[in-house]
Amino acid sequence: MGLRESKKEQTRTLIADTAWRLFADRGFDAVRVAEIAREAHVSEATVFNYFPRKEDLLYARLEGFGERLVAAVDSRPPGEPVLDAVRNFLTDPAGLLAQVEAGEDEAVVRLRTVNRMVADSPTLRAREQQAIAGATAALAARLTAEENLGPRGAVTAYVAANALMGVHRALIDLVRRRVLADEAIDRLAADVRAYGAEAFALLAHGFADYGVRPASYGDDS
Repeated sequence: MGLRESKKEQTRTLIADTAWRLFADRGFDAVRVAEIAREAHVSEATVFNYFPRKEDLLYARLEGFGERLVAAVDSRPPGEPVLDAVRNFLTDPAGLLAQVEAGEDEAVVRLRTVNRMVADSPTLRAREQQAIAGATAALAARLTAEENLGPRGAVTAYVAANALMGVHRALIDLVRRRVLADEAIDRLAADVRAYGAEAFALLAHGFADYGVRPASYGDDS
């Protein structure tokens, strides 16, 4: 990366981090783009140059997540299944969740604020699903390219990517439910690791023996 590209990436990261901090402190709707620009010491036009829509500011990190996920898959050692690489990546809490686990009270407040504003906004929820879908497609494309798969194999890679990212969706839902219920969340990061491990164990062993309907199901006698 050249100097110009490096400076542009630094500016983009600065704007996104500033927006995230303000959103977490005050909520999405309460923060104006002009305030983000002022806090980041850039013009409002510069903000829109990097982030055409306000919601893009919130989900810049999630899109970066997709890039980091693919990088983790790319960097796994020879002989390591993709499931292991994705499991290790997803069950290692980072960001606000890691800060909560470290006992930072301010992180607890921000985690609750961020999840409430997403839960209350159809626009933000749709943008979240769009970002997750993009990460899923990127993972599927990477698996297809790595295995030099044809059309039939590409379908299998897409199924695998959706199954792996399904764990990510489930963990997001877990965090959001717990946070919005105003429960004590000091063990939330540990539960993300534990529940994530169980989910990936299910994928590792397959679905052949999962959800077998009991003989007595629906029997009122």
